[in-house]
This record gives sequence, structure tokens and C-alpha cells, in this order.
Amino acid sequence: MARAFLIVLDSVGCGGAPDAAEYGDAGADTLGHIAAACATGRAEDGRSGPLALPFLDSLGLRAAMALAHGQGAPGATREGAIWGCAQEVSRGKDTPSGHWELAGVPVPWEWHYFPRTVPAFDPDLMAEVARLAGTAGTLGNDHASGTEIIARLGAEHLRTGWPICYTSTDSVFQIAAHERAFGLDRLLRLCTDLAPRLHTMRVGRVIARPFVGDAATGFTRTANRRDYAIAPPAPTLCDRVQGAGGAVHAIGKIGDIFSGQGIDSVVKGDDAALMGHLGDAVGDAPDGSLTFANLVEFDSLHGHRRDVAGYARALEWADGGLARVAAGLRPGDLMLVTADHGNDPTWPGTDHTRERVPVLGLRPGVPGGGIGVCAFSDVGASVAAHLGVPMPGPGRSVLP
Repeated sequence: MARAFLIVLDSVGCGGAPDAAEYGDAGADTLGHIAAACATGRAEDGRSGPLALPFLDSLGLRAAMALAHGQGAPGATREGAIWGCAQEVSRGKDTPSGHWELAGVPVPWEWHYFPRTVPAFDPDLMAEVARLAGTAGTLGNDHASGTEIIARLGAEHLRTGWPICYTSTDSVFQIAAHERAFGLDRLLRLCTDLAPRLHTMRVGRVIARPFVGDAATGFTRTANRRDYAIAPPAPTLCDRVQGAGGAVHAIGKIGDIFSGQGIDSVVKGDDAALMGHLGDAVGDAPDGSLTFANLVEFDSLHGHRRDVAGYARALEWADGGLARVAAGLRPGDLMLVTADHGNDPTWPGTDHTRERVPVLGLRPGVPGGGIGVCAFSDVGASVAAHLGVPMPGPGRSVLP
């Protein structure tokens, strides 16, 4: 029987979205601008020279990047490779919208976004956070980078014990707290208790952002982040696979993004650990299963921080890891590598960018080919077709 491995490289967009101007992102191109910076010696920290992605290039990455901009380029060099790019229809450039649509369910509503004001949140919402946290108040209450706000308010948080609340241009409400002084379980319970109120407002996610450290040594976020997302509004690819008797294994934050819906097992960790879990899954996943993975550090460590060299290093590291994962594929397997949105590290600000995303695949022993520009939902439909389960949502299989 068949197996499927759907791998999301979080924020690894390739530009060219025809509606990018509506989001202030006309010209944004995560992969293209990183490659240009590398080629001109502007990304030399911890690496050197042109961007080197030999495995992804063998699947047709350069052709997918060109296709996103309406250009032509040579395709794959690897037998069984599939290449193209995908365009999102959901009204957003956030994580749930991208992942849900990749799993066959475009978002049917408008998300609630908090205003770019100080304060950003209503007093009654802040009062509820304080009540649930058992504190006399809260900190933050603005739009901020997660690393910047803990650097700015971490010491005051340790002194007062008050949770740090902030948002971004995404539909999110984030709470940062010290993993030891405030307590990880306490932070997770706070987010669990608050999430239903935010979900009623159509805020996509409440995110727990634990950190460690002190004012003298600096503050660092940990890998114990937890996303409390609204449940998808309709059955997704995960539900379809599970309903047909297949196992669905989530790697990284996939389980959080889908609120556990249609998920059988979850493993978490940093990207190095997650790549190891992917390798294990290729060896162990049963027939009829879906392994759904998200590698987040392109986005969280490098995109939002506008770290071009760091993003390039992460891409080159992932390229090697994915090549090793692919070496374990067997006949009957499908591996698809894609992204959920962009986060161009050369772009103004610190937020996601509206972009098309590459869609790269590999089926050992099966002829490959180009798939052109498809919809995000076609990715989920293609996985469903490969596994022989009902199609989720409006997508269609684009497998050659």
C-alpha cells in the first residue's frame, strides 16, 4: 500500500503571488531574495557563497521559483520528481490558513486582527488574562516581535510575575512567561482557559511562548511553545486519512494547528529533532499512513528576525536532511515538500509575506513532471488521491 509524507517548510515562499499588493507585499520573495543575497556575498555569517540546495534543486526548486513569477526554467534532474508552485485563496498569510488550505480546507471567514495601537487589546480582555493568571496585571499589550518583547519586558516579568501579552499582523494572541519562575504548566493552563474566548472572536491562535534566562545573561525562548488554534471548520486531509483507517502522525506543531483533529500521534522538538523524527517515520510509518510535518525555525528564528544568513544556513541544513529522509523512501511512497506562506527576511517589518509557495515531490519508481501553478488545496487532494481516500474540500489531484 501507499504512504505519504507531507512536509511544510514554514515560511519558505517563492514570491509571485498576484494578490501580494493587497497585503503590502508586492515584490516579496523569500527564496529569491535569499538566493540573491547569497550570490552577492551578503549572507556570509556562518556560511559562504551562492545558496546551495542540491537536493531541492534536483526536485525542480529553481523551476518552481521561476514558475511563481511566470518565467521558465529547467525542471527536475531526479527521476520521479514533481515540481510546481501553489497559490493560496484564504484571506490571510498566517499559519492556520496556510496549513488548513494545504489540507484541503480554505478558511471560510475573515480572521480578527488586533489594531496597531498601544494598547492593542481591550481592558476587559486584559482583566480576564490577569484573573485567569491570578496576577494583579499584565505586561505588553502591543504589536511586537517575540524575541524583542521578552528582551524588553523579561526583567519586569520576573519582578512582577505578570504575563507578557502581545500580537502581530497575524490573527494571534501570544502570552510569554518564564518557564521556571511563572511555570510552564501554569502558562499552558492560562492559554487553555483563555482560548475559547479568543476563538469566539475569530482570533486564529492563542500561543504560549515560554522562555528562560535572566536580565544578566539574556532571555531565550524554549521549544515548549504551544499553539491553541481554532478547530478546522470542515474535515481535512487528516480526517479523511484517519476515517479510511490510516494513521496520521504529526511532527512539530501540526497537532496544535489542527487542534488534534484527525491526528493519531504527535512528536515535538527543535528542527534538528524533528528532522530525526522524519527519518524515523520513513523507516517505521505503516502502509496507508500520512506523516505530516512542520519545520518551523526558518520562520521563528530567521524570517521574523530578518536574518538572511541564518535563513540561508537553515535552508542548506534542511536540504541535506531532506536528502537523507528521501533516501529512505520506498516504492509506493509520496513525499511532498511545500510551505504555508512567506517570510522574506529582506522585507520591511517582522511579519509574514503573502507569496506563492513551491510544491516539490518525489515518488520512487513513478514518472514525475511539472504540475504548473496549482491551488494550496490541490496539495491535500493530491495526497488523498495517492492514498486512495476521499478528497478533502475543493482541491483536485495534480500528480503527474
